Amino acid sequence: MSLIKFNGTRFPWNENLADFFNRDAFVNDDFFSLEKSLPAMNIKEHDDDFEIELAAPSFDKKDFEITMKDDILEVSAQKTKEETEKDEDYTRKEFSYNCFKRTMQLPNTVDQNQDVKATYKNGILKLNLVKAEEAKEKSKRVIEVV
Repeated sequence: MSLIKFNGTRFPWNENLADFFNRDAFVNDDFFSLEKSLPAMNIKEHDDDFEIELAAPSFDKKDFEITMKDDILEVSAQKTKEETEKDEDYTRKEFSYNCFKRTMQLPNTVDQNQDVKATYKNGILKLNLVKAEEAKEKSKRVIEVV
């Protein structure tokens, strides 16, 4: 009888089983990812302002808290819902909790002394941040050659 070196890849389930018991692979699973709870965000730069859009469906206007301090803009929302139904033989109780917190560093070109305009419509929170006068694009001057 001869000895043959064992090749771990000969049994395909060995690789997956090893990954399953690998602690880091289990903890870093997508289920535990915090990024899933953050709303998608678009940032647009216009000549006079910045427009930030956050996709936050199922919230109400009163659920949002928007703060700006020391070049940091923080947008957060929290919503709880509880529903109870009682009948003769049973009680059904359902609840849900939904929240997020998004923080971003603002560029120096944002005028923090100006009001931030915030609107919420069809699940989209839209913020308009005014640019400082010195950051606004100056119109092009045409110089005539004499």
